[in-house]
Amino acid sequence: MSKKDKTLKDILDFILYENPSTQDEIAEKLGITRRYVTQLLQPLIKDGTVKRAYMIDLKSYERITLSLSDYEIPGDTSGDILLNEALINMAGHVHSQLEESFNAVLEFDEEKAKRALEMDYATNNMVEKIRTSVETIVSINKHSEFSKSMLYNEVAYDLERIGDYCGHIAKFVINDVYEIDENILKKLKKMYKTTQKMIRLSMKSFIEGKTELKNDLMELEDSIHILQAKAINLIATQMAENSFDEKERSNYFIYLFRVIKAFERMGDISVEIMDVSIEFHDNIPRPTTPRAFR
Repeated sequence: MSKKDKTLKDILDFILYENPSTQDEIAEKLGITRRYVTQLLQPLIKDGTVKRAYMIDLKSYERITLSLSDYEIPGDTSGDILLNEALINMAGHVHSQLEESFNAVLEFDEEKAKRALEMDYATNNMVEKIRTSVETIVSINKHSEFSKSMLYNEVAYDLERIGDYCGHIAKFVINDVYEIDENILKKLKKMYKTTQKMIRLSMKSFIEGKTELKNDLMELEDSIHILQAKAINLIATQMAENSFDEKERSNYFIYLFRVIKAFERMGDISVEIMDVSIEFHDNIPRPTTPRAFR
Protein backbone atom coordinates (compact mmCIF):
# COMPACT_ATOMS: atom_id res chain seq x y z
CA MET A 1 0.00 0.00 0.00
CA SER A 2 1.47 3.39 -1.01
CA LYS A 3 1.91 6.22 1.50
CA LYS A 4 -0.87 8.18 -0.23
CA ASP A 5 -3.27 5.23 -0.07
CA LYS A 6 -2.48 4.65 3.61
CA THR A 7 -3.15 8.33 4.36
CA LEU A 8 -6.48 8.12 2.55
CA LYS A 9 -7.34 4.99 4.51
CA ASP A 10 -6.44 6.78 7.78
CA ILE A 11 -8.69 9.71 6.82
CA LEU A 12 -11.63 7.43 6.01
CA ASP A 13 -11.17 5.47 9.24
CA PHE A 14 -11.11 8.72 11.24
CA ILE A 15 -14.33 9.89 9.58
CA LEU A 16 -16.00 6.54 10.16
CA TYR A 17 -15.11 6.22 13.83
CA GLU A 18 -14.73 9.81 15.09
CA ASN A 19 -17.35 11.77 13.07
CA PRO A 20 -15.23 14.93 12.65
CA SER A 21 -16.93 18.25 11.91
CA THR A 22 -14.22 19.89 9.79
CA GLN A 23 -11.24 19.06 7.61
CA ASP A 24 -9.09 21.04 10.04
CA GLU A 25 -10.00 18.50 12.73
CA ILE A 26 -9.00 15.62 10.44
CA ALA A 27 -5.70 17.29 9.52
CA GLU A 28 -4.79 18.03 13.13
CA LYS A 29 -5.57 14.51 14.29
CA LEU A 30 -3.52 12.83 11.55
CA GLY A 31 -0.65 15.35 11.54
CA ILE A 32 -1.05 16.37 7.91
CA THR A 33 -2.02 19.62 6.17
CA ARG A 34 -5.62 20.62 5.59
CA ARG A 35 -4.73 21.13 1.92
CA TYR A 36 -3.69 17.49 1.62
CA VAL A 37 -6.90 16.36 3.31
CA THR A 38 -8.89 18.41 0.80
CA GLN A 39 -6.88 16.99 -2.12
CA LEU A 40 -7.60 13.40 -1.10
CA LEU A 41 -11.23 13.90 -0.13
CA GLN A 42 -12.41 16.12 -2.98
CA PRO A 43 -13.02 13.27 -5.48
CA LEU A 44 -14.88 11.27 -2.81
CA ILE A 45 -17.05 14.24 -1.87
CA LYS A 46 -17.93 14.76 -5.53
CA ASP A 47 -19.02 11.13 -6.06
CA GLY A 48 -20.99 11.02 -2.79
CA THR A 49 -18.71 8.61 -0.94
CA VAL A 50 -18.06 11.23 1.74
CA LYS A 51 -20.82 13.60 2.77
CA ARG A 52 -20.01 16.93 4.31
CA ALA A 53 -19.73 17.35 7.98
CA TYR A 54 -18.37 14.53 7.76
CA MET A 55 -19.96 11.16 7.12
CA ILE A 56 -18.97 8.22 4.96
CA ASP A 57 -21.10 5.82 2.96
CA LEU A 58 -20.32 2.31 4.28
CA LYS A 59 -20.71 0.54 0.92
CA SER A 60 -18.29 2.99 -0.71
CA TYR A 61 -15.90 2.55 2.20
CA GLU A 62 -15.92 -1.20 1.63
CA ARG A 63 -15.22 -0.75 -2.08
CA ILE A 64 -12.25 1.56 -1.45
CA THR A 65 -10.86 -0.61 1.35
CA LEU A 66 -11.05 -3.71 -0.83
CA SER A 67 -8.98 -1.99 -3.52
CA LEU A 68 -6.27 -1.02 -0.98
CA SER A 69 -6.03 -4.33 0.91
CA ASP A 70 -2.85 -6.44 1.08
CA TYR A 71 -4.97 -9.63 1.44
CA GLU A 72 -7.22 -11.28 -1.13
CA ILE A 73 -10.49 -10.45 0.56
CA PRO A 74 -13.34 -12.41 -1.11
CA GLY A 75 -15.66 -10.18 -3.09
CA ASP A 76 -18.83 -11.79 -1.71
CA THR A 77 -18.30 -10.72 1.91
CA SER A 78 -20.24 -7.45 1.83
CA GLY A 79 -20.47 -6.02 5.32
CA ASP A 80 -17.33 -7.86 6.46
CA ILE A 81 -14.75 -5.81 4.56
CA LEU A 82 -14.68 -3.17 7.27
CA LEU A 83 -13.97 -5.85 9.86
CA ASN A 84 -11.45 -7.67 7.66
CA GLU A 85 -9.45 -4.51 7.13
CA ALA A 86 -9.39 -3.77 10.86
CA LEU A 87 -8.12 -7.31 11.52
CA ILE A 88 -5.51 -7.03 8.77
CA ASN A 89 -4.17 -3.85 10.36
CA MET A 90 -4.13 -5.46 13.79
CA ALA A 91 -2.38 -8.61 12.55
CA GLY A 92 0.28 -6.48 10.84
CA HIS A 93 0.83 -4.55 14.04
CA VAL A 94 1.16 -7.74 16.10
CA HIS A 95 3.71 -9.12 13.62
CA SER A 96 5.72 -5.90 14.08
CA GLN A 97 5.33 -6.12 17.85
CA LEU A 98 6.70 -9.67 17.87
CA GLU A 99 9.56 -8.65 15.60
CA GLU A 100 10.51 -5.72 17.82
CA SER A 101 10.32 -7.91 20.95
CA PHE A 102 12.57 -10.59 19.51
CA ASN A 103 15.03 -8.10 18.03
CA ALA A 104 15.37 -6.67 21.54
CA VAL A 105 16.41 -10.15 22.72
CA LEU A 106 18.78 -10.73 19.80
CA GLU A 107 20.52 -7.39 20.35
CA PHE A 108 20.00 -7.34 24.12
CA ASP A 109 18.60 -3.84 23.60
CA GLU A 110 16.54 -2.46 26.47
CA GLU A 111 15.26 0.51 24.45
CA LYS A 112 13.82 -1.81 21.80
CA ALA A 113 12.25 -3.90 24.55
CA LYS A 114 10.55 -0.79 25.97
CA ARG A 115 9.28 0.18 22.51
CA ALA A 116 7.87 -3.31 22.05
CA LEU A 117 5.99 -2.99 25.35
CA GLU A 118 4.66 0.41 24.31
CA MET A 119 3.32 -1.14 21.10
CA ASP A 120 0.97 -3.23 23.23
CA TYR A 121 -1.10 -0.13 24.00
CA ALA A 122 -1.91 0.17 20.29
CA THR A 123 -2.73 -3.54 20.16
CA ASN A 124 -5.25 -3.11 22.97
CA ASN A 125 -6.79 -0.08 21.24
CA MET A 126 -7.19 -2.10 18.04
CA VAL A 127 -9.30 -4.66 19.90
CA GLU A 128 -11.67 -1.89 20.91
CA LYS A 129 -11.77 -0.61 17.33
CA ILE A 130 -12.82 -4.03 16.04
CA ARG A 131 -15.50 -4.33 18.72
CA THR A 132 -16.82 -0.94 17.63
CA SER A 133 -16.71 -2.08 14.00
CA VAL A 134 -18.79 -5.16 14.84
CA GLU A 135 -21.37 -2.97 16.56
CA THR A 136 -21.39 -0.62 13.55
CA ILE A 137 -21.93 -3.45 11.05
CA VAL A 138 -24.71 -5.03 13.10
CA SER A 139 -26.49 -1.69 13.59
CA ILE A 140 -26.24 -0.67 9.90
CA ASN A 141 -26.93 -4.08 8.37
CA LYS A 142 -29.89 -5.54 10.23
CA HIS A 143 -29.62 -8.70 8.13
CA SER A 144 -26.03 -9.44 9.16
CA GLU A 145 -25.40 -12.76 10.84
CA PHE A 146 -24.72 -11.64 14.40
CA SER A 147 -23.03 -14.86 15.54
CA LYS A 148 -20.53 -14.71 12.69
CA SER A 149 -19.81 -11.05 13.24
CA MET A 150 -18.98 -11.83 16.87
CA LEU A 151 -16.25 -14.23 15.71
CA TYR A 152 -14.26 -11.18 14.60
CA ASN A 153 -14.13 -10.15 18.25
CA GLU A 154 -12.73 -13.56 19.15
CA VAL A 155 -9.94 -13.32 16.57
CA ALA A 156 -9.13 -9.79 17.77
CA TYR A 157 -8.97 -11.05 21.34
CA ASP A 158 -6.63 -13.87 20.23
CA LEU A 159 -4.33 -11.34 18.54
CA GLU A 160 -4.36 -9.29 21.73
CA ARG A 161 -3.25 -12.39 23.68
CA ILE A 162 -0.38 -12.87 21.22
CA GLY A 163 0.57 -9.25 21.90
CA ASP A 164 0.63 -10.01 25.63
CA TYR A 165 3.05 -12.89 25.05
CA CYS A 166 5.24 -10.57 22.97
CA GLY A 167 5.50 -8.56 26.17
CA HIS A 168 6.86 -11.61 28.01
CA ILE A 169 9.67 -11.80 25.45
CA ALA A 170 10.48 -8.09 25.71
CA LYS A 171 10.50 -8.21 29.51
CA PHE A 172 13.32 -10.78 29.41
CA VAL A 173 15.68 -8.00 28.32
CA ILE A 174 14.38 -5.53 30.91
CA ASN A 175 14.32 -7.97 33.84
CA ASP A 176 17.52 -9.89 33.19
CA VAL A 177 21.26 -9.20 33.31
CA TYR A 178 22.54 -12.11 31.16
CA GLU A 179 22.55 -12.52 27.41
CA ILE A 180 21.24 -15.83 26.07
CA ASP A 181 23.64 -18.66 25.26
CA GLU A 182 24.23 -18.96 21.50
CA ASN A 183 23.02 -22.58 21.26
CA ILE A 184 19.73 -21.74 22.97
CA LEU A 185 19.43 -18.57 20.88
CA LYS A 186 19.57 -20.67 17.69
CA LYS A 187 16.51 -22.62 18.88
CA LEU A 188 14.71 -19.40 19.80
CA LYS A 189 15.38 -17.97 16.32
CA LYS A 190 13.70 -21.01 14.78
CA MET A 191 10.78 -20.75 17.22
CA TYR A 192 10.39 -17.07 16.34
CA LYS A 193 10.29 -17.74 12.58
CA THR A 194 7.86 -20.63 13.06
CA THR A 195 5.57 -18.51 15.23
CA GLN A 196 5.49 -15.69 12.68
CA LYS A 197 4.53 -18.22 9.98
CA MET A 198 1.79 -19.70 12.18
CA ILE A 199 0.22 -16.31 12.89
CA ARG A 200 0.34 -15.46 9.18
CA LEU A 201 -1.24 -18.76 8.10
CA SER A 202 -4.06 -18.56 10.65
CA MET A 203 -4.92 -14.98 9.68
CA LYS A 204 -4.73 -15.81 5.96
CA SER A 205 -7.20 -18.60 6.62
CA PHE A 206 -9.64 -16.33 8.43
CA ILE A 207 -9.37 -13.33 6.09
CA GLU A 208 -9.24 -15.22 2.79
CA GLY A 209 -11.26 -18.30 3.76
CA LYS A 210 -8.37 -20.68 3.02
CA THR A 211 -9.15 -23.23 5.72
CA GLU A 212 -7.17 -25.89 3.81
CA LEU A 213 -4.09 -24.25 5.33
CA LYS A 214 -4.80 -26.06 8.60
CA ASN A 215 -2.58 -29.03 7.64
CA ASP A 216 0.36 -26.68 7.09
CA LEU A 217 -0.37 -24.98 10.38
CA MET A 218 -0.46 -28.24 12.33
CA GLU A 219 2.91 -29.26 10.86
CA LEU A 220 4.35 -25.98 12.14
CA GLU A 221 2.81 -26.61 15.55
CA ASP A 222 4.58 -29.98 15.72
CA SER A 223 7.82 -28.21 14.81
CA ILE A 224 7.48 -25.61 17.52
CA HIS A 225 6.86 -28.28 20.17
CA ILE A 226 9.99 -30.16 19.05
CA LEU A 227 12.01 -26.91 19.21
CA GLN A 228 10.57 -26.18 22.64
CA ALA A 229 11.69 -29.59 23.95
CA LYS A 230 15.20 -29.12 22.55
CA ALA A 231 15.51 -25.64 24.05
CA ILE A 232 14.33 -26.87 27.45
CA ASN A 233 16.88 -29.71 27.36
CA LEU A 234 19.66 -27.22 26.67
CA ILE A 235 18.50 -25.05 29.56
CA ALA A 236 18.33 -28.07 31.86
CA THR A 237 21.95 -28.89 30.99
CA GLN A 238 23.01 -25.33 31.78
CA MET A 239 21.09 -25.38 35.05
CA ALA A 240 22.90 -28.54 36.09
CA GLU A 241 26.23 -26.82 35.46
CA ASN A 242 25.40 -23.69 37.47
CA SER A 243 25.03 -23.00 41.16
CA PHE A 244 21.67 -21.64 42.28
CA ASP A 245 23.33 -19.66 45.03
CA GLU A 246 23.27 -16.73 42.65
CA LYS A 247 19.78 -15.21 42.66
CA GLU A 248 20.36 -13.41 39.36
CA ARG A 249 21.31 -16.64 37.62
CA SER A 250 18.18 -18.34 38.96
CA ASN A 251 16.03 -15.48 37.63
CA TYR A 252 17.75 -15.80 34.25
CA PHE A 253 16.52 -19.38 33.85
CA ILE A 254 13.00 -18.47 35.04
CA TYR A 255 12.69 -15.62 32.54
CA LEU A 256 14.19 -17.76 29.77
CA PHE A 257 11.56 -20.45 30.34
CA ARG A 258 8.91 -17.72 29.99
CA VAL A 259 10.30 -16.71 26.59
CA ILE A 260 10.13 -20.32 25.35
CA LYS A 261 6.61 -20.73 26.77
CA ALA A 262 5.55 -17.48 25.08
CA PHE A 263 6.45 -18.85 21.64
CA GLU A 264 4.63 -22.11 22.37
CA ARG A 265 1.49 -20.28 23.53
CA MET A 266 1.49 -18.00 20.46
CA GLY A 267 1.56 -21.14 18.33
CA ASP A 268 -1.40 -22.58 20.26
CA ILE A 269 -3.34 -19.34 19.83
CA SER A 270 -2.69 -19.44 16.08
CA VAL A 271 -4.32 -22.89 16.00
CA GLU A 272 -7.28 -21.46 17.95
CA ILE A 273 -7.64 -18.74 15.30
CA MET A 274 -7.65 -21.48 12.65
CA ASP A 275 -10.45 -23.26 14.54
CA VAL A 276 -12.46 -20.02 14.51
CA SER A 277 -11.75 -19.67 10.78
CA ILE A 278 -13.11 -23.17 10.08
CA GLU A 279 -16.25 -22.40 12.09
CA PHE A 280 -16.66 -19.07 10.27
CA HIS A 281 -16.12 -20.30 6.70
CA ASP A 282 -17.03 -24.00 6.81
CA ASN A 283 -19.70 -23.91 9.55
CA ILE A 284 -17.86 -26.62 11.51
CA PRO A 285 -18.13 -25.91 15.26
CA ARG A 286 -14.89 -25.67 17.22
CA PRO A 287 -13.95 -28.53 19.55
CA THR A 288 -15.27 -28.01 23.08
CA THR A 289 -12.40 -29.94 24.70
CA PRO A 290 -9.55 -27.66 25.81
CA ARG A 291 -6.48 -28.00 23.57
CA ALA A 292 -4.34 -29.31 26.42
CA PHE A 293 -6.61 -32.38 26.75
CA ARG A 294 -7.14 -33.20 23.07
